[in-house]
Amino acid sequence: MYNKGKAPVIILIALIAVSLILAVAVFFMLQQEKSKNLALQAELADVKTAQKISESKLEESKKTISNLEIKLKESQSKIDNLASDLEQEKTARQEASSQAEQLKLEMAQQKKTRTELEAKLSQEQDEVIKQKDIAAKLESKKLNLEAQIKELQAQLEQAKTKDVELGTIVVAPEAGATSATAAESAAQPAKTTAAAKTKTSANYQGTASSFEGKVLVVNKDYNFVVLNMGSKDGVRIGDTFSIYHNNKYVGDVKVDKVHDSMAAAGFLSVDLKDKVSEGDKVSAKSK
Repeated sequence: MYNKGKAPVIILIALIAVSLILAVAVFFMLQQEKSKNLALQAELADVKTAQKISESKLEESKKTISNLEIKLKESQSKIDNLASDLEQEKTARQEASSQAEQLKLEMAQQKKTRTELEAKLSQEQDEVIKQKDIAAKLESKKLNLEAQIKELQAQLEQAKTKDVELGTIVVAPEAGATSATAAESAAQPAKTTAAAKTKTSANYQGTASSFEGKVLVVNKDYNFVVLNMGSKDGVRIGDTFSIYHNNKYVGDVKVDKVHDSMAAAGFLSVDLKDKVSEGDKVSAKSK
């Protein structure tokens, strides 16, 4: 009874730890995105300030050009006497025009930079929305995990009040069609007959290397199967069995828990749960 109650407690602790890690990861990601967003907004403000400065310089240049044109008109009336002054004014006008063009180019570059920053800001905002969606999904998973924790706690309380078969306990986390299989597994020891006992003594010989049986239940959520052999057949914790689906070898499982007429064995490979089915043949591996 102690071993039966210990497994749900370990699972409970693991689920709580996973929930906390996920919550911290989401909070850290949101903080990072918020910092990036604030940095981009500050950079955009700097660009706007630079643009205003460039526009101010452009206006000053326009005023300068206007003043030079006025001076040029005045100089034309004195062209005979002020030829040298006119040349200087023309040179100054050219320089001002060059500066105006340069300022126009700088302004165009500033506009381009502003557009790029706005596009980048929009992308970051979209990324923030995606992160919020991810956070919502993680919160939903957290709620599901909490529901599973409550269910395991209820099963633990039930295990303390009455004696239940291994098949009922290991299948209980699943729902729907699995519950019917659980009932069949729980009823299995009650149906053991004298003929079955004769088969046990004739076929198993008390050594794990000669065991052959079948898979009663496949629990994909918790990565284990229930075998129709138990301690009365000589099965011990740590024994390894090979599984054959349609007489084809698919992988191995290792016994974690043993009952009188059943045993729970965990998958030794991650993809095995998608290859094994109820009723598959199992055979003990030679030690």
